[in-house]
Amino acid sequence: MSKLAILGASGHGKVVADTAECCGWQTIDFFDDAWPGLKANGAWQVVGDTAALRARLQEYDGVAVAIGNNLVRYNKLRELEDAGARLCSLVHPAATVSRHALIERGSVVFAGAVVNADARIGLGAILNTGCSVDHDCELGAAVHISPGARLAGGVKVGNLSWVGIGASVRQLVRIGSQVTVGAGAAVVADIQDRLTVVGVPAQAVPQKKAT
Repeated sequence: MSKLAILGASGHGKVVADTAECCGWQTIDFFDDAWPGLKANGAWQVVGDTAALRARLQEYDGVAVAIGNNLVRYNKLRELEDAGARLCSLVHPAATVSRHALIERGSVVFAGAVVNADARIGLGAILNTGCSVDHDCELGAAVHISPGARLAGGVKVGNLSWVGIGASVRQLVRIGSQVTVGAGAAVVADIQDRLTVVGVPAQAVPQKKAT
């Protein structure tokens, strides 16, 4: 764990970089498509854009993508992996992850998060500060579980879905792909693909009719 490249110089990127330092990465460089106008992200330098990172992949022992938008993050991960990037996962030492859990490449697990036995975390997931993912949960690719959110046992979350800050999901519930669960929502029933749900209990936000 010597030299790490992070794509995405945002506030989220700062937490990814801080987690990487806690994991022992010695040198961390940011890349962002706002470069060269953006030259720093907190304590870390921004040294190029996506094209520059693709050209320099062999310099880095690991690559992480720190982009909050699930679809953009997923596409960038795939692009970089196809180009030969060594995608890595970052698990903060203050997180609690069962040795029987599986975390796929490109994921980040922040301080205070808990991942219990036989949970399966897909490619490029974000398990944010203080969230919990209980036993036998299955998270698809590029899922984001926000700070303080709680998934009870056996929950399934589809690709590209986002569970908002402080939300709770009852055991064995299935959340579809590209779902957004609002902050503080309580999900007690299955959610179909591409819905936004809010409230206690969580209800779907009416879809606007095309005009």
